[in-house]
Amino acid sequence: MIKNRIKKFIILSLAMNLCFSAFSTEITLGGKDGWPQFQSQTNITKGKGRFGYDCIQLATNSFTKDSDTDLLIDFENPGCPIATGSYQIVKNNLKTSNQTIMAKNAGLSRNMGGLNIVGDNGTFFGSEGLMGSFSIEFWLCPSIAENGEVIMNWESSRNIRQRLLYQLINCSFNKGHLKWTLSNIFDSYSTESEDVVLEGISKIIPDTWSYHALSYDCETGVLEYLVNGKTEAICYMTSTKREGGEVYLVSFGAKAEVEFCSEYTGKIDDIRILRRPYSIPDYQSAEVAGKVERLLYQPKGGHFITRPIVVSTGSKLTNLIAEMNVPAQTEVSFFVRSGDNYYNWTDSYPAWKPVTSGKDIKDVKGMYFQIACYIYPDGDGTITPTITQIKLDFEEMPLPLPPFTVKAEAGNGSVTLSWSYSVDDTAGGYYIYYGTRPGEYLGRFAVEGDSPINAGNTTTFKITGLENGKIYYFAIASWSSLDDRIIGPLSKEVYARPLSRLK
Repeated sequence: MIKNRIKKFIILSLAMNLCFSAFSTEITLGGKDGWPQFQSQTNITKGKGRFGYDCIQLATNSFTKDSDTDLLIDFENPGCPIATGSYQIVKNNLKTSNQTIMAKNAGLSRNMGGLNIVGDNGTFFGSEGLMGSFSIEFWLCPSIAENGEVIMNWESSRNIRQRLLYQLINCSFNKGHLKWTLSNIFDSYSTESEDVVLEGISKIIPDTWSYHALSYDCETGVLEYLVNGKTEAICYMTSTKREGGEVYLVSFGAKAEVEFCSEYTGKIDDIRILRRPYSIPDYQSAEVAGKVERLLYQPKGGHFITRPIVVSTGSKLTNLIAEMNVPAQTEVSFFVRSGDNYYNWTDSYPAWKPVTSGKDIKDVKGMYFQIACYIYPDGDGTITPTITQIKLDFEEMPLPLPPFTVKAEAGNGSVTLSWSYSVDDTAGGYYIYYGTRPGEYLGRFAVEGDSPINAGNTTTFKITGLENGKIYYFAIASWSSLDDRIIGPLSKEVYARPLSRLK
């Protein structure tokens, strides 16, 4: 008898010790299960990391929309290469190529007709009348550079003194260079047909990417053609044809289609029309070995922030371990924050805490964790770190134990349940699960509510509104005194059949 009492005491003590001892667990982001959708991200994309799993890395440099962007064609979406701008595709014979230094995709032309678009009213090429400053920019990688290959072509007409005047903007190859021809697009430049021609001096090298821009400044009248950020040709659209004098403005006539790569063999990417003159992008690099290089990654890097990760109230984050490759001069920085209610979180509240992969974390606890990661390239902007997996180690309080004994007594259209208190001191109350099939507690018919019913901190509860003659199944679970959303395992199942009894 004494031995049995000692044995029961030991079992009870072990159960109570489990109640107060936190246990370790982990959550993995990335790896074989893939990456979840982030709450926010900037300048990052997915690549291939260790073991062939998706990794997070910096997105290669590409243009993004700003307030002056009239059109951006980046080819990232093969179904619709236009990333932004109120332009419609009339015809698209360009294919998609992943052989690019910009983002993931470029346009591929095989001299079989290109991409034709038309602008909605209000766009640069969809409007009539006087226009302001502009810049037409793109990256080019020709397979060949034959005379007459056309990169861009726009043809229209406008009325000048009751006479139709032909208009043209054309960019095509001529003796290994690109030549821009503009006909009758400047107001008052001439009453007669006259072409403005700007031709580059740099040889266009096949299978090599180069950056081209045609820029016009309506404040100064400067029209210039630039290759890799350097001016190749310049003229003044003024009454004096030099600095000073009356500035001639762009004046468009009827709306017409814009054609890209109608006769061209090679790749093109990041076609952009801006409502401002050309300006050096913040990622434009210095001259390297006599050649202007474009930075592959933006110096400011990129970042991502996970969605709040739900664990359990009182959980403590103990470690963050990242499987990553961080080459020399590159950097990866992690930040974490936590709390019990993420609905009131802002960008700065709760405060972010810097952490280091593989080092112990202290004073980060709550029902929700959130991770921010900042990724930086090397000084030349040519190498990115990669992150294949992030593992979060944390401690959480064990789920409260269920009652050891549960009884069900049938009544008239009702069942009265009774159970023992849980031996777990962290139990704050009990949920009643019910249904009409063993192990399936999907009840929605009791007067007291749908399954599960929060019975509070009691050991008896009557469920009414049940159908006589029908069997019902029940189980009890404890919920934590810390939060009633923390629910423990179910007790053993019991059943009862309500009956109407004759008196």
